Amino acid sequence: MTDLTKYRNIGIFAHVDAGKTTTTERILKLTGKIHKIGEVHDGAATTDFMDQEQERCITIQSAATTCVWDDHRLNIIDTPGHVDFTIEVYRSLKVLDGGVGVFCGSGGVEPQSETNWRYANDSEVARIIFVNKLDRMGADFYRVVDQVRTVLGAKPLVMVLPIGIEEDFIGCIDLLTRKAWIWDESGDPTAYEVVDIPAEYADKTEEFREMLVETALEQDDDLMGKYLEGEEPSIEDLQLCVRKGTIALDFFPTYCGSAFKNKGVQLVLNAIVDYLPNPMEVEPQPEVDLEGNETGGKAIVDAKAPLRALAFKIMDDRYGALTFTRIYSGSIKKGDTVLNTFTGKTERIGRIVEMHADSREERDSAQAGDIIALLGMKNTRTGHTLCDPDNPATLEPMVFPDPVISIAISPKDKAGTEKMGVALNKMVQEDPSFRVSTDEESGETILAGMGELHLDIKVDILKRTHGVEVEVGKPQVAYRETITQKVEDSYTHKKQTGGSGQFAKIDYIVGPGEVNSGYEFESKVTGGNVPREYWSAIEKAFGTSMVEGTLAGYPLLDVKVTLLDGAFHAVDSSAMAFELAARAAYRQTIPKASPQLLEPIMKVDVFTPDAHVGDVIGDLNRRRGMIKAQDTGVTGVRVKAQAPLSEMFGYIGHLRTMTSGRGQFSMEFSHYAPCPNNVAEVVIKEAHDRKAAKSK
Repeated sequence: MTDLTKYRNIGIFAHVDAGKTTTTERILKLTGKIHKIGEVHDGAATTDFMDQEQERCITIQSAATTCVWDDHRLNIIDTPGHVDFTIEVYRSLKVLDGGVGVFCGSGGVEPQSETNWRYANDSEVARIIFVNKLDRMGADFYRVVDQVRTVLGAKPLVMVLPIGIEEDFIGCIDLLTRKAWIWDESGDPTAYEVVDIPAEYADKTEEFREMLVETALEQDDDLMGKYLEGEEPSIEDLQLCVRKGTIALDFFPTYCGSAFKNKGVQLVLNAIVDYLPNPMEVEPQPEVDLEGNETGGKAIVDAKAPLRALAFKIMDDRYGALTFTRIYSGSIKKGDTVLNTFTGKTERIGRIVEMHADSREERDSAQAGDIIALLGMKNTRTGHTLCDPDNPATLEPMVFPDPVISIAISPKDKAGTEKMGVALNKMVQEDPSFRVSTDEESGETILAGMGELHLDIKVDILKRTHGVEVEVGKPQVAYRETITQKVEDSYTHKKQTGGSGQFAKIDYIVGPGEVNSGYEFESKVTGGNVPREYWSAIEKAFGTSMVEGTLAGYPLLDVKVTLLDGAFHAVDSSAMAFELAARAAYRQTIPKASPQLLEPIMKVDVFTPDAHVGDVIGDLNRRRGMIKAQDTGVTGVRVKAQAPLSEMFGYIGHLRTMTSGRGQFSMEFSHYAPCPNNVAEVVIKEAHDRKAAKSK
């Protein structure tokens, strides 16, 4: 059996353009996995293998690869940085044991860094920090360390100090060993020497080493006692303390370098091996029942235990669907039959492969701790649990956010219709944050996603990967509706036409619910006027009716329905009669409860050079944006704001024009808020016009 203490399942995550993919390339080169380094800006990076990734020089989907360093097996996932693809980061972190957070030496802690850090906190993933791009203009290692402390509320444990900065950056000081690693300018990552610390850095080294030692020794009272008595701890003892604190999330070992210039990556690799946990050192995954309630069982990391594996990503390629899977306990072999607890059906493992970006190596078996891809899985989707059919259990499923933007598409020719349907079905399986629906009245196909770029990429994949040319409608905002007043009402459903009829009477209150409560139902019926067996029919009918609001047909949010009383007929009443009564009651009462249109408000983070701050703020104000904060950095200003999604379409073009191409922004969903009357009137009129046009 494989020695699991030699395994490290890690992810590399960061804001757009902080250098994740470049860092991954350097790791692959240093570990001997690749022999020629591919650059992101040339479209040649190993883990950016999609056409769209190579052209846009961004990572769109997470890519898995495996390599070996210091006799340790590293399963690495390189994740996207753009906010539209954070789903890839979320689902990768869900199955990883450790992570490397990459921060730009000049940009510092950027918006997507915060989101990814939050996801990592939620998943309780141990991390090390790599402050990259220290060769860049405006780079400042100490400022970024401070931002990690203030912006992320995290505790960075500085393990190395930079020697030189910007174009003078030549290497790092390892605080544990008090040695300097200095690289030459050849660009060869192995062309370095380990020498004594330059004299001018001696005082700073001792200052930071003392902080490192004191923080690390907080993990061991005995060692701390000896240290206070004047006994210097050994490097091995310090490493054990740093490892313990890192796995406990008490602090985050922090490194620096320039991945592009091949400086500092070895120290990060050493830290991955020394401080990040192996699969047996992380909290075992809890097992849940089909309703999502914890059963008290745990997926213990043991190859001899019953199989527990989580499918976290589906990827379609030329050989068929690949199901990326993390095995938490047990083992699998080619030809095994496993149970999918979500579908309740068994599936046969066709082939097991170890991924290296878009190439693969065949394996006969895999065990607890492995991240592999399975071929031949027909009904397994993201978040499904695969387990031993004789010993079933479900792992905690993944929760994906709802899309906030949609577009209508239609194939340019009839021949493309069937092809488009097959292609979209594959794309939905790959990406749980991407939804496809059909407008029943117009017959249009609606694509919904997390942002303009997200949908733009999907249309591009349809065209190039699947050969389907489509016409694209303008983006549609995912509005919602709610009510603002409480209304007490009554409805009687009566239909008697000879023989058995239908009768149901309900007295009820419809009122606003708590914010983010969705739909709540409560029955206060006493005395049996509405028999208990009909309550669920009433609850279900109100709930399904809320898919379509009465103002503009958008789903209704945050509503509470309280059933007070009613009446039934011994012969003519049925669950169906009460369901019909509740549906009609919904249509009767919601318009009386002062319905209101809600619009999605986005958290907007804009970077702009100093000279254009006024223009950017003025433009955001014109877009009904609320400025929340301004942070001045070395290279410019970050403006944090909240703005309605409907006003932000095409914003990147305006921003680039205003800032002479130097502005950047990211945006993610924040919350729903009431629409101003003038905006609501336009949206409601457009909705009614669309409905009228469809009915003709």
